[in-house]
Amino acid sequence: MLLNVSYSNKDITKKIDEAVGKPMPIKERFAMGGIGSPKLHITEASIDIYNLLVLDSSTNTCNIEIRPNGIIVRFRSRLETYGLVIPYYKLNVYKGDIGIYSMYMDHYFIKVRSDTKAIQRFFQKLLDHRADNLPTNLEDL
Repeated sequence: MLLNVSYSNKDITKKIDEAVGKPMPIKERFAMGGIGSPKLHITEASIDIYNLLVLDSSTNTCNIEIRPNGIIVRFRSRLETYGLVIPYYKLNVYKGDIGIYSMYMDHYFIKVRSDTKAIQRFFQKLLDHRADNLPTNLEDL
């Protein structure tokens, strides 16, 4: 689900918390070694996201926040901040041959460059956390 998260809105916060869980407690953040990604450079995106990114001439970057049941991919367009909320059971991550990570959910996708070891370590942490927290039964969804 693609949402404008620029402003504090209880309805949007509730939707995000229902989809991917509340933000992790500080103790768990330290145990994981952080829950946020380094700056990721977007190389390609689905049409909905691309239409937002082309509205300004700045570099297309994003970051990822790990939540208990999913991730939030945040990016900026003009003066607005948008978040792509992806529950783990809908998240597909692929690593390309030329150092590109692709994240897919339904008809949305974002491809980012993985040109540093920090980005590769973050994606490994994300995939490990996803494996530990992926629902095993349909009733868990």
